[in-house]
Amino acid sequence: VQLQASGGGLVQAGESLRLSCVARGRTFSSYHMGWFRQVPGKEREFVGVIEASGDSVVYADSVKGRFAISRDNTKNKSYLQMNNLTPEDTAVYFCAARRTGWGTNRAVEYEYWGQGTQVTVSS
Repeated sequence: VQLQASGGGLVQAGESLRLSCVARGRTFSSYHMGWFRQVPGKEREFVGVIEASGDSVVYADSVKGRFAISRDNTKNKSYLQMNNLTPEDTAVYFCAARRTGWGTNRAVEYEYWGQGTQVTVSS
């Protein structure tokens, strides 16, 4: 499956952004969709993951209550709604797909990755 993330940009602290990830190729509804972020010099950080059917979502503590992951399997898309952004949320955001073992927060366990989209939050 090929993934493409979009929707990043420059916003001020307290504002919101919605990222999208569109999938092409195999059956999107078979894949759990994870979101990660990365800043230069640091490891890729888990943001959250949504189960293939969309029934369950797990978030990192750092974004819980501010970010929301959803998906529309009819459109082969996953979304990351980010609210009340802070400068600490500045990073390149990636979507990733995994067929088995939903809920994992380990980047190495995801099979497919999008190219990333830059989110910059100014203070």
